[in-house]
Amino acid sequence: MTADLLTVPEAMAVLKVSRWTLYNLIRSGEITSILVGTRCRRIPSSALDAYVTRLCEEAA
Repeated sequence: MTADLLTVPEAMAVLKVSRWTLYNLIRSGEITSILVGTRCRRIPSSALDAYVTRLCEEAA
């Protein structure tokens, strides 16, 4: 497996957004995430890349 999984604080730092904003993006389906166990949410780095790419394409 080569996908890098980021914690919520790590993903927040990459996007430079608040926890509230990141969870809203996850809830709306704009960023995908997975649950490891019952409480550990992880965000694939590829999901952040796809989100940023989509934003750049919309802005163009």
